[in-house]
Amino acid sequence: MSKTDSSRRITFLYLSEPDVIAAGITDMAACIDTMEDVFRLLGEGDYRLPGVNNNSHGSWVMFPKESKFPRMPLDGPDRRFMAMPAYIGGDYHATGVKWYGSNAENKKKGLPRSILTFILNDADTGAPKAMMSANLLSAVRTGAVPGVGTRYFAKPDAKVLGVIGPGVMNRTCLAAFMSERPGIETIKVFGRGKASIDRYCELIAKDYPSVKSVIVVDTIEEAVRDSDIVSVATSASGKAGSQHYPLLKREWVKPGAFLSLASNVAIDDGFYTKDVLKIVDNIGQYEAWAEDHPSPTHEHVGIIGNHFMDLVERGVLVPDDIVDLGKVVMGEAQGRTNSDQIVLFSIGGLPVEDVAWAHRIYENALKLGIGTELLLWDEPALA
Repeated sequence: MSKTDSSRRITFLYLSEPDVIAAGITDMAACIDTMEDVFRLLGEGDYRLPGVNNNSHGSWVMFPKESKFPRMPLDGPDRRFMAMPAYIGGDYHATGVKWYGSNAENKKKGLPRSILTFILNDADTGAPKAMMSANLLSAVRTGAVPGVGTRYFAKPDAKVLGVIGPGVMNRTCLAAFMSERPGIETIKVFGRGKASIDRYCELIAKDYPSVKSVIVVDTIEEAVRDSDIVSVATSASGKAGSQHYPLLKREWVKPGAFLSLASNVAIDDGFYTKDVLKIVDNIGQYEAWAEDHPSPTHEHVGIIGNHFMDLVERGVLVPDDIVDLGKVVMGEAQGRTNSDQIVLFSIGGLPVEDVAWAHRIYENALKLGIGTELLLWDEPALA
C-alpha cells in the first residue's frame, strides 16, 4: 500500500495469519513457480543480501550460557533472534525483512518454535508497504525450494519418498513433492517422537489419498533405501559438530535418487565422487558462511553445502564440482546427466525467497481487498 501524496501521508497494509491464508499463501504450486523465478534472478545476480559480500543469511542475536543479569535470556536449543533482509529485482523490485524470535521451549507453551513477522518495503523510498504474519510465509517458501529441486532433478516417475524428520518443514516439503511428483505412492517416515510421526501420517492420509502406503521406519537407513526422493528436514539438536548431525551413507542410496537436504546433515565419503551431482541454492551464501565461521565451516553450520565448500578447501573437490541452482535454472549449468545419477541438493534458505513470496501475497491481498490499512503518519514529524 505505502500510499504517499502531496501531504506526505503514508499507510501500509497489515495482514494477519487468516489474511495471508485468504490471500493464497498456502498455494504451493504458485510458490514453487515463484521460487523458480527467484533462482533465475539469483543466477542473473539481480538481488542483494546482507553482509560485506551481499550474500549473508542474516543477522543473529544470540545469548550466553550464563549471565549476571537475571532477566537476560540464556542460550538454549534454537534460542535466538534473527533479521533476514533482502532485495529481489526483476518484476518484484521489492525489499523486505523477516524478523523472528526462536526458542525450542515454546513447544511446551503450545507455540511454534519460531514466531515470525515480515515487513515489505518500497524499494525506492523505504516506506513500509505491508506488515504480515510470516510463519506460513516462511514455511511454504521453505517447502517450495525442494519443490524447485524436484522439478529439475527428481526422476519423473518417482514413486517412493523417504522422510527424515516429520516436523513442520517436512510438511510443506511434502506438499511440494506431491505437487511436482503426484505419482508418489509410498512414503517412509523416520522421526524421533511418536507424536510428530502420528501427526505426519494423519496429514498424509487426510491430504494425499493417492498415497497407497505409509511406512514408519526405525532407522535413517530404512528411510533412504529404495527411495526415489529423500527429504532431510530435522530440528537442530543444539549441539555443534557433524557427529551430532543425521548421517547418510552412499551405499543406502538408490541409483537416480534425489536427496533434498534442508537441515543439518552429514554424508560419508562415498558421496565425494564426481558422479554425484552436488547442487547448492546459492553459492554466495556458502562463501559468506565460510568467511563468518572457523574452518571447517560444516562443523559450525551443518547445511551440507558448507561441507562441499570444506571439501574444496581440502582439495577433495574442485569448485566446478559444486553447481549453483540459479545457473541450472538459467540454462548456464548442467543439471542431471543420466537417470542413475544421484543428486544432493543443499538448501540453506535465502531471505530473497521470503521477499518474493511476500510480494506476491501482498499483490493478491490488494486485488482481493484483504487486510487492514494502517497509518504510519499523516505528516512526518521529522523530515
